[in-house]
Amino acid sequence: MKEGVLGNESEDMENDDSELGFWEAFDNVGDEGKELGSQVNDDRANRRENSKRFDFDGEKSQDLLRRINDVESRCATTGGSEIQGLKVDINLNLGLGDEPSSSTSTAIALGRENSLGDTQNKRPKVHSFSLDWGTSFENEIHYFGPVHEEVGHKVVPDSSVAGDDGGKNSDSLKMGDLLEVRMDLTDDLLHMVFSFLDHIDLCHAARVCKQWRDASSHEDFWRYLNFENRPISVQQFEDMCQRYPNATAVNVYGTSTIHQLGMKAVSSLRNLEVLTLGKGQLGETFFQALTDCHMLRSFTVNDATLGNGIQEIPIYHDRLHELQIVKCRVLRVSIRCPQLETLSLKRSSMPHVVLNCPLLHELDIASCHKLSDAAIRSAATSCPLLESLDMSNCSCVSDETLREIAMSCGNLRILDASYCQNISLESVRLPMLTVLKLHSCEGITSASMAAIAHSYMLEVLELDNCSLLTSVSLDLQRLKSIRLVHCRKFVDLNLRSSVLSSITVSNCPSLQRISITSNALKKLFLQKQESLTMLELQCHCLEEVDLTECESLTNSICEVFSSTGGCPVLRSLVLDSCESLTAVSFCSTSLVNLSLAGCRAITSLDVTCLYLEHISLDGCDHLERATFSPVGLRSLNLGICPKLNVLHIEAPRMVSLELKGCGVLSEAFIECPLLTSLDASFCSQLKDDCLSATTSSCPLIESLVLMSCPSVGPDGLASLNCLQSLTYLDLSYTFLVNLQPVYESCLYLKVLKLQACKYLSDTSLEPLYKGNALPALCELDLSYGTLCQSAIEELLACCRHLTHVSLNGCVNMHDLDWGSRIERLSVMSTFHGSHELSSMENVVMPHFQANRLLQNLNCVGCPNIKKVVIPPTARCFHLSSLNLSLSSNLKEVDISCCNLFILNLSNCNSLEILKLDCPRLTSLFLQSCNINEEAIEAAIMGCNMLETLDIRFCPKISPLSMGTIRAVCPSLKRIFSSLAPA
Repeated sequence: MKEGVLGNESEDMENDDSELGFWEAFDNVGDEGKELGSQVNDDRANRRENSKRFDFDGEKSQDLLRRINDVESRCATTGGSEIQGLKVDINLNLGLGDEPSSSTSTAIALGRENSLGDTQNKRPKVHSFSLDWGTSFENEIHYFGPVHEEVGHKVVPDSSVAGDDGGKNSDSLKMGDLLEVRMDLTDDLLHMVFSFLDHIDLCHAARVCKQWRDASSHEDFWRYLNFENRPISVQQFEDMCQRYPNATAVNVYGTSTIHQLGMKAVSSLRNLEVLTLGKGQLGETFFQALTDCHMLRSFTVNDATLGNGIQEIPIYHDRLHELQIVKCRVLRVSIRCPQLETLSLKRSSMPHVVLNCPLLHELDIASCHKLSDAAIRSAATSCPLLESLDMSNCSCVSDETLREIAMSCGNLRILDASYCQNISLESVRLPMLTVLKLHSCEGITSASMAAIAHSYMLEVLELDNCSLLTSVSLDLQRLKSIRLVHCRKFVDLNLRSSVLSSITVSNCPSLQRISITSNALKKLFLQKQESLTMLELQCHCLEEVDLTECESLTNSICEVFSSTGGCPVLRSLVLDSCESLTAVSFCSTSLVNLSLAGCRAITSLDVTCLYLEHISLDGCDHLERATFSPVGLRSLNLGICPKLNVLHIEAPRMVSLELKGCGVLSEAFIECPLLTSLDASFCSQLKDDCLSATTSSCPLIESLVLMSCPSVGPDGLASLNCLQSLTYLDLSYTFLVNLQPVYESCLYLKVLKLQACKYLSDTSLEPLYKGNALPALCELDLSYGTLCQSAIEELLACCRHLTHVSLNGCVNMHDLDWGSRIERLSVMSTFHGSHELSSMENVVMPHFQANRLLQNLNCVGCPNIKKVVIPPTARCFHLSSLNLSLSSNLKEVDISCCNLFILNLSNCNSLEILKLDCPRLTSLFLQSCNINEEAIEAAIMGCNMLETLDIRFCPKISPLSMGTIRAVCPSLKRIFSSLAPA
């Protein structure tokens, strides 16, 4: 393929435009074509790579491959020696997301008879488009015009497109011209892609190149001429009708001249099948011309004035199947359409209508307020085959009209008589009815149910807002759906239907009794039925029931949903905020989800549901006794039941149990062999015997929280030896004096929390750093304790396997000076020898060669700390986070840690000296510290990875010094600062 083919092609298009003034908006195509032509060189280099991205898939891919093979074989047979030197170059990348134009052109050496074989025989891809167009349609419309002419069996370019020489060289093609012939394979692919575009996108695509313009103007894409709410002139519409005479659908709703456009459509488009008009005035001549549009099948006119408003409008058509005259203003309409099946006159203001439509099946006269009872009766009874009738909001309809319609229209299956105030269905028999809608019909009462009961084919019944209806009792074996919403006086509902699958009952404040028998009902939602006291269900397929805020339900409701009740496969039951329930007992072999949230009056709960997986007891704050035996629960939270005092749980699959806050729980029988987590925080009445029984029956517990359990003593802790998997133990806020039972029973403990254990002696931790107790311990929390300074120092110096240590609020901690400690021990080892040193009392010789594994150290709010020194000799190579905030007397900090990332010194008001040798420090917090600028600059000078610096409310730091700080530490990304207080 020669370079610049597309560019030359686009130049030819510019010449065409000079001759064709019809495409007045097409002037920029030449420039775009030249630009696209300049992209051909790059495109050729990338074609092989781009073609690999085409996904050959399924039957289409096989068809494309067969086409390629066929083309290659024809090249070999027709080209001869003259064609051997040419290369078949096919680009299958349509440029979706890449450059346009060049990626869609294909050059191949073919004879004219082979290359242009079926360019007019494209497969139809799209039959209609209804998407909105852009506002520029008035200009876009000029991009389309005649593109090809067919002469004999050959398709040749139109003279207006091909240029002056288009017809002179029709007998023979030179080899150079052969290179410009595009193969039909690419056209097919382009046609397929364009079939997904709407009209405005097709107009935009026409600007790219000649090939795209030809493809986008294909009549397959313009079967539906949709000009809804578009400013199109009569001349433009006429041009489009001439260009696409085979269009089958037209929509000119909302245009300025619907009468003229409608006349053009029915006179110019002989294949017109669907016509939509509206928002304007249609004269009588249009309806006379409509008769001659023989192919018309559907006609819609919406929000229009028909005629002059005081004359009769005749609509006569022999083939019309669907007619919609919606929200129109007309005095009288006469419709004679022998093939008409669907007619809508909805919201039209006509007092008279005459119908001669023997095949009419659907009639919609909803909200035709001016139609009289006699007119409705005459119109409906004239259609013996009527199956669907919508007369909603026709307030004048009477029972007599319904009786005559029932006699004349024996096939009537759908009736909507909503908002018809005068009907009561007295003596009305509609045996074939399947759908009946009676919304807001004040005449419908319990007596009307006798008439409805004769509609033995009824499937859908809607009785919303029937204010005088008090009871519904129906035995209809085909009834599938019923609606009862906002029926103020409705009291009793009795339904029997084997196929009933949908029941909607809402906002019926007087409803007291419900009895339902069905083999198809799966979901039943009866929320906020405050007066409901009795519920009887025989629903063998019912799976979900929601009775939220049914405040009058009593304990007897439990029998309905037990295994012996009428719901044997019930899986989900919601009884939220049923405040009359006091003693609840469920025994079910199918129940999976149970919700009793907000049932504040419940004091006793007994659940025997082997497959129960989820239960919600939020707000059951008066629950005193609870039994779950057996249940399939995997987790249970009873911490929201503060009055619970007796608990029995048998759950073979339970792994997590939370009793946090059950302050009066005194008896707990827990049999959960797979339990791994137990939180009994604040269970102040929980004693040693209960803890011993629990550890015996739940040997797999890994995490045990006994925070604020003052009744737990040494015997209870000794029973922890049954828990060989215990790794987490929280004894915070207890009265423990001795930890020896913990050391002996919890050999594999990794986390030990002893917050606020103020009765522990200073020697209670000696087994940790002298006797090598709890060798697996990694995290130790001694916050708010009373241990002395020496005990803390010995612990930090010798327990080098600890990774997380918390000493928050320790008032006896004075200094954290690891440099002087190690230096003193080094001197002692030099003068006294290691043997003598190890025999000295209260002195432990650390292993200087071992690194500390400490990663996080928290000393928040230690008021007596004045100095923190961590030198390199402390070997804290793993320390990454150090928090010393709220230490109000801290004055000096000297830290050298190679892996420290976070240092928090916020609210250390006395801080004056800060020395840092922390090359990996990323965050430094100095909020409200009394430190000057020079000290900060000197401290962060060596922190090459520092990104965040917080110096808010530091009175000695000026906001003007930010530039200097950034210059000292270029790695800073965020500096939080504020003006110093006055």
